Formats: sequence, structure tokens, C-alpha cells
Amino acid sequence: MTLGPRLRHTVRVTRRDAGFEDRLDAWGPDLRATVERVYGPDAVDDVTDRLVAIARAAHSARPADLHELDALRLREPDWFQRPSMVGYAAYADRFAGTLADVGSRTAYLRELGVGYLHLMPLLTPRPGENDGGYAVMDYRSVRPDLGTVDDLRALTTTLRGEGISLCLDLVLNHVAREHEWAVAARAGDRDKRAWFHVFDDRGMPDAYEASLPEVFPDFAPGNFTWDDELAGWVWTTFNDYQWDVNWANPAVLCAYADIILSLANLGVEVFRLDAIAFIWKRLGTACQNQPEVHDLTRVLRTVARIAAPAVLFKAEAIVGPADLPAYLGVGQHAGRVSDLAYHNGLMVQIWSMLASGDTRLAAHALQQLPQPPSTTAWTTYVRCHDDIGWAIADEDAHAVGIDPYAHRRFLSDWYSGAYPGSWARGLVFQQNEETGDRRISGTLASLAGLEAGDPDAAARILWAHAVILGFGGLPVIWMGDELGLLNDTGWADDPAHAADNRWVHRPTMPWGPASHDDVHGIRAGLRHLLEVRAGLPHLHAASPTEIWDPRDPGVLLVVRRHPRGPLLAASNATAQEAWVAADVLHWLGLHTDGLHDALTGAAPELHDGAVRLAPYGTAWLHDRSR
Repeated sequence: MTLGPRLRHTVRVTRRDAGFEDRLDAWGPDLRATVERVYGPDAVDDVTDRLVAIARAAHSARPADLHELDALRLREPDWFQRPSMVGYAAYADRFAGTLADVGSRTAYLRELGVGYLHLMPLLTPRPGENDGGYAVMDYRSVRPDLGTVDDLRALTTTLRGEGISLCLDLVLNHVAREHEWAVAARAGDRDKRAWFHVFDDRGMPDAYEASLPEVFPDFAPGNFTWDDELAGWVWTTFNDYQWDVNWANPAVLCAYADIILSLANLGVEVFRLDAIAFIWKRLGTACQNQPEVHDLTRVLRTVARIAAPAVLFKAEAIVGPADLPAYLGVGQHAGRVSDLAYHNGLMVQIWSMLASGDTRLAAHALQQLPQPPSTTAWTTYVRCHDDIGWAIADEDAHAVGIDPYAHRRFLSDWYSGAYPGSWARGLVFQQNEETGDRRISGTLASLAGLEAGDPDAAARILWAHAVILGFGGLPVIWMGDELGLLNDTGWADDPAHAADNRWVHRPTMPWGPASHDDVHGIRAGLRHLLEVRAGLPHLHAASPTEIWDPRDPGVLLVVRRHPRGPLLAASNATAQEAWVAADVLHWLGLHTDGLHDALTGAAPELHDGAVRLAPYGTAWLHDRSR
């Protein structure tokens, strides 16, 4: 099936254009069908025509070197799934200074093995308070203190030359009150007013509020804000200066498609779809994870595949375990929405295992998630720029005999340092008295005990990284975790940050001698993990992952299936030695005479057929002969 002459141009076709037309023929029907599901049969022709025109114009304007990248990615579509791929995330200014300064630090990144760099929001935000850059005022310019659009293009070129792909945040749910769309709406432009959710009185806002949670209850209670210039209540999920855009208006979809392709033509390869879960509103729901979210992501992804096939989408969906798989595609969406999605559940369970020394909850919870489509990958991580929320499903906790409310309370107490004997030094973020929800801020090192001087802290840091590296997917390291950076004690000195303690885990990179200090062996240990991982085909993201029931409650058992045989990643979450039982090896078909631990490069220590794990130790076991 093709789209026919209506969407094709009867012009002289170059080889490059032929590729576009072929992709349009291949993906156009899917684009049209998905648009129709969202906007209905009356709008489908107009909206599809507009999206194809945007894609065609962007493809024609795409630089030659990026067309070459498109061709390479089409030949090697699994480039981001390979075990040699590792990511790194940072704020550009905190990592290096300006965008040009980031480009001068590529040798550091390559030495670490980085092939994917996520720079936190760098498009122009509103002046003053801006939610860490997530209140975007202009998607088509760069923060002046970081550089210019030309500097962004130069950075992507430099990184690409070093084999590093750049990921940028694209905020989809909202824009700053100062964005040109919102400015026009406040000035009386009725078309632009319809780009937002605006209500003349409290009737509908109150009806929606009955089922809406609060994201920032401490400093942004409620989900609607009265604006005098607008003369209405505008939807503001996050902060009063962040206006939610109305994706039920197809003009919004077309505008974001154009923004994505414009940034892609600057060399941006991966888009982190910020707050993607919130973009569709439905009365009587939490207005998260609605079916249209996945349809709209599919539309944007299809437009990008047609115009700039090197582009990937990463879903920033920090949602409950049951809602998470849909962001990589389930059912009719399998393999057709985001290429990457944060494995928030794994991150939460890592911290739960370290605090409790028990892997049974983690094993059960992780078993509930289906294998992602083989063309996609989880983004695995121990820490990111955000706070840690305890997204532990009640049913998972009940299944292993744990009180979910008490466990979440325990985790907040433990990581804030309030629990007796805790080695963690974190800060409580956004305490909700009604629900008991308390999220946690703090660097990995401080939360793992390094700030408290706990002798096992470095081992915990490496253990956590070993878990994300042995799980498959695309692992991402948060800036400074490779150095064991502690909480930034001066986080509140900047008035713009004083009300947001998440800045405690966003320290400045200590270039100079401090960046090469490794007194705890964290950097050397992490580099070793990365080097071993790169040589293990079992850890390609397309290989299935199995989570086995723990024989020892302190040991997490992750099995990676591969034609060369299974790989068992066994991780001891306790400060005591533990064992991988002989029957686990037997059922996997791993015989002791050929058993090899990839992390030590030798046969593991055995006792009566069981493998010993040191305190906070990890073994990656496989049959070396296969």
C-alpha cells in the first residue's frame, strides 16, 4: 500500500529524495492511520498533509553529513543496543561551562567509553525560576550563557566525529508563560489561546482536580493557575509559569514535529521526551498514561523516521511499573513508539535492595515487566538529575509479604539518614502529609554512604553500576558518579536554586587533579565493568532478560539469553558473603568445568558446586567454551 500521488511530488527525484519517498510509502499509511485514531476522520487528511509537508521540507534542508548518518543508522539500526554503548548525562554548564567547553572534553568521555551524551535542558528557558531549564521560552535558541545555535551545531559535529551521539531534552507537556505561543494567547490571539487548556471559571478545573495528583505539592499546589492577562484559569501541572499545551489541537502536534526536525538538522540524534506521560488530558483520570500519549508519540516517531531516520526517541516516563512497558510499545504499538525508555523500576529497586539487603521484592517486581520489543532498549541508571520517588507498586509488595506503605516510609527514612544505623545522607524532597509521600535528593555517593565514611560505600556504588550494566539496555552514568562526588553543600547559595534541594545532587565537575583522584577505586572499578561489558554479546539489548526467584534473599539473579549460551549476573546486595546455589547453575546448563566469571577473567570460587560472592560482590557467569 502507498499513499498515492496526493502525498507524493511529481518532480525529478534524486537518490537522496528516493529514500525519502520510499520511507514515505513504507510509513505513510501508519502515519495516516495513527493520526486518524487521535483526531478522527474529518481531520486526518489535513493533519497528515501538514505533517508530510513538514517532513519533506526538513529532509530537503538536512545537511549532507546528516544524510550520511541516516544511511549508516539504517544499515546498523541496533547501534544503541550494543553492549559497547554507554551513556553519560550532565548539565552542560556544570560539566564543562559552555557548549564549546563540552566539546573540548570529548577525550574524557571517550576514555570512559561514552557513546551517548545527554545534556540537560539547554534550550532558552524563561528568565529567573525555570524548573531547572524545563520551562522553555524558545525551542529554537540556546541559553545565552551556554552559546548559540551555531555552537550547538558545532558541538554535535565534534561529538559525532568522536562517535558520540547527542541527546537533548524536548519538553512536550508545557511551555514557559513567556513562550511566544503563551504571549500571543495573553495578547488575545484566539488561535493561540486554543493551544492551551484555558477555562473561564473553576467549574472544569475543579472537576479535573478531583482525580489529579500534585507533582510539587510543597511549592506548586494544584494544577491550575489564574492568569489576569489571559482572563482565565490555565492548566499548569508543574509550576504556575509552565503552561500545559493542548495536544487535542493538531496545530500543537505539527508545531512540535517541526521543532524536532529542526533540532535534528542541527545534529541532535536523541530526544528525551520530557513529561511525555502528561500530554493528554481526560476528565476523571490522573491525566497520565492515556492511550493518546502513545499514539501521539507514534506519530512524531513516524514523521522522524521518514525525514531523519537517524533520530531516536527516549521516553521520560517516570510512572508506575504497570504503565511503564507501553512507552516502548505493547500490542499494536510494539516497536513503533519510543526507541528508549527509562527503567525507573530498576532504579527504585536498586535503592530498595541496598537499604534492605533483600532482593525478593525487586525480583518479583522486575518479573512483572514484559521483555521490551527487540528493536528497543531500556535506559538503565542508578541516578539522574531528578529526585528519587518510591514507585513501588502495592501489589508487588503484598506479593512478597511486605507492607508497601511501611516500606516506602522505611526507604525515605533510610535515605534521609533518619533511620537508626543508616549510612545514607540524603534530603527529603516534596513531603506530602496527606499521602505520606517523601522523595529523596542526594548524590549516589552520599546516598551510598561515602559521605558518612562507611567502609562499604565504594563497593555499593560499584554494585549498583554492575546491576544496571548487567541488565542489558543502554546504561547511563550520571555526571560525577564515576568520581564519587558528594552532595553539594552550597546548593542553596544560588537564590534560583534555594527552594529546590535537587540541586544538592547536581554539583560542578571538579576538573583538575580532583577529576583524576580515585582514592576509593570507583572510577577504575567502573571502567573495568564497562570494558568487560563491551565484550559480552549476551548484554546486547535485543537479548531477552529473565529475573529468577532468589535462592538466597540477598542475591539478585538476572539471566541473559543468547545463542552462545546464558549469562548469569548474580549480585549480592548485602554486606556479608553470599552464594549462588549449585542448582541455579545446573538449571541454566552452566557446568563447573567450563564456568567463567567475566568480571574476574577466571573460574569463580566454588564450594560444593556453589559460587561465592563477596560482600556487595557481583559475578557475570557464563560457559567460556561457547
